[in-house]
Amino acid sequence: MSNKNAINLIKAEIASLNRMLETIYEIFENVIDMINSCQGKIVIIGIGKSGHIGKKIAATLASLGTPAFFIHASEAIHGDLGMISSNDQCIILSYSGETDELLIIVQSIRQFGNHIIAITGNPESTLARECDIHLDIRVRSEADPLGLAPTSSSTAMLVLGDALAVAAAQKKFFTENDFKKAHPGGNLGKQLNNPDS
Repeated sequence: MSNKNAINLIKAEIASLNRMLETIYEIFENVIDMINSCQGKIVIIGIGKSGHIGKKIAATLASLGTPAFFIHASEAIHGDLGMISSNDQCIILSYSGETDELLIIVQSIRQFGNHIIAITGNPESTLARECDIHLDIRVRSEADPLGLAPTSSSTAMLVLGDALAVAAAQKKFFTENDFKKAHPGGNLGKQLNNPDS
């Protein structure tokens, strides 16, 4: 890939993030309130590239004081739905909003009585309609030359996940000391536990 192509790809992904700014304002605060009112854990569910992004979102939420874990959609429909308790809230990730495994999961979670937040690129999708709240990450096109590989859409999903985690932490006044408790090791742990070193 030439420098010019790389620059064009990055610009396309930035444009997708700018477009997302137009779609999340009204509903975003409601989602943060749902996350912070959760008495259990936030369960992130996805498959494919959305699943990879979901793992990172769950890790970021947990790192910033919101207990969370990830379930792969294929494993969920083969028994891992039993990991979800009645106090948990679920965030389901699917750009199309029509992934079969996820639609099966929604019906099961509905029977458990958990709240469900959907993050998709299609507000008219089955998943968006079936969930309590929908966050729209629709992009005009993917940034790869074929317009097929999840690039702009997966970036938008990741950035939105970061925004949710950070906003939830800020709203409940998560502190550096709180952060330190979850980071006893690694470079961050060293910096926080030995600030003069």
